[in-house]
Amino acid sequence: MADRLFGQKLKVINLGLSSFSKSLSGLDVDIVQMDFKPPAGGDTALMEVLSRTGSPRVAAANRKAFEKITGAQPVLVDVRKAGDVIPGMGKGLILHAGPPIGWDRMCGPVRGAVIGALIYEGLASDEKSAEALASSGRIKYEPCHHHGAVGPMAGVVSPSMYVFVVRNETDGNTAYCTLNEGLGKVLRFGANSADVILRLKWMENVLAPALAAAVRLSGGINIKALTAQALMMGDECHNRNVAATNLFLKEIIPHLLNTNLDKKTISEVVAFISGNPHFYLNLSMAACKATCDTISGLSDSTIVSAMARNGTDIGIRVAGLGDRWFTAPAGNPKGLYFAGFSEKDANPDLGDSTISETAGIGANAMAAAPAIVKFVGGTPQDAIDYTKKMYRITYGKHTGFQIPQMDFAGTPVCFDIRKIVESRVTPVINTGIAHKKPGVGQVGAGILDAPVECFDDALREFGKIAGM
Repeated sequence: MADRLFGQKLKVINLGLSSFSKSLSGLDVDIVQMDFKPPAGGDTALMEVLSRTGSPRVAAANRKAFEKITGAQPVLVDVRKAGDVIPGMGKGLILHAGPPIGWDRMCGPVRGAVIGALIYEGLASDEKSAEALASSGRIKYEPCHHHGAVGPMAGVVSPSMYVFVVRNETDGNTAYCTLNEGLGKVLRFGANSADVILRLKWMENVLAPALAAAVRLSGGINIKALTAQALMMGDECHNRNVAATNLFLKEIIPHLLNTNLDKKTISEVVAFISGNPHFYLNLSMAACKATCDTISGLSDSTIVSAMARNGTDIGIRVAGLGDRWFTAPAGNPKGLYFAGFSEKDANPDLGDSTISETAGIGANAMAAAPAIVKFVGGTPQDAIDYTKKMYRITYGKHTGFQIPQMDFAGTPVCFDIRKIVESRVTPVINTGIAHKKPGVGQVGAGILDAPVECFDDALREFGKIAGM
């Protein structure tokens, strides 16, 4: 046996440091260097929890979570004032993106958006009085996620703002999101000048009522179907919504024409939406929220039900752990900046729009949208690689959202905290970039990876709560 073994040319597989193989480099030995890393980064406590979460109970719960998310049918049914439809919404309450945060820890863009919202609501006459009111303790701040809502970037929602009302026809739950203002100097990026407030008032008095009338005439618009079609046309429906916005326009225009609205109003509404290629984002976010809320509180499931940032912290929620947040410091995107701005101007990442990735689109579907790299940086191959990377940490492939560039494979969906902790691969986020100072607005767009710490903390808690 020994003669047979050593009579052949040796082939060595090195699992250790690459320097270990150097001693064999001159001995005519074939060497394969394995990129081996211990699971969970070598954290023995996390490895122990991982070993206990491979149970049939977890497998069954995660299968159910996957079926609920892929089987959801979000439909746009109305456009209403936030104060009239969002549960718990009242005067003196401002909703924001991300996990809970108070005025004292809010970043510049969120503070800027709060100030703008208070002026818009008529609670303050200028920035100075709005800031005094915002810091007085008389205004209450709560996450959009706590009220069945989501908000892009700063995510600020006040009672007079109109919201999309999206109902998941499968489970009967409803979610909400404000209407998209456009790019650049807008409230959601922290801008609050007179022209920003004027645009919000036009949206309140003209755009929203017109859309409301048209949507009610439509009997409901299936957002899942529009998103699936947009993925086939080059969108990923987070940072690229060109096709999706046009598809929505195609759906809504006939109903606008059937309302009693005058020609000028219809023309203004169509011009605003067609001139804003990101209009669909907020509608998609409400659909993703209505989809992902169906798994909140699903016992024994390790699937992420929400992921959101407020410009200070990033937080996640896990289905089997209910409404609890697990947080870490928000990261800084790497990307492309508008002329005159650079990384030194950027605020850490913010917004609820990562509900997109949680539901299986956005960065998860970047392979479907190679043109996105013109907006966030990188190459078309990077877009494909990001999607491939997300397959490693998700439960499976979406049955409704397909990627033509990957032989019509379903998008990766249902982030599993076990896979994230074990592999140390975290969700990719593509995002807009806000200026760190309040009032400036958007300065670019980019990409970053979510920090692993919040997933580690969630798995540790899961090990305790689930009794595994």
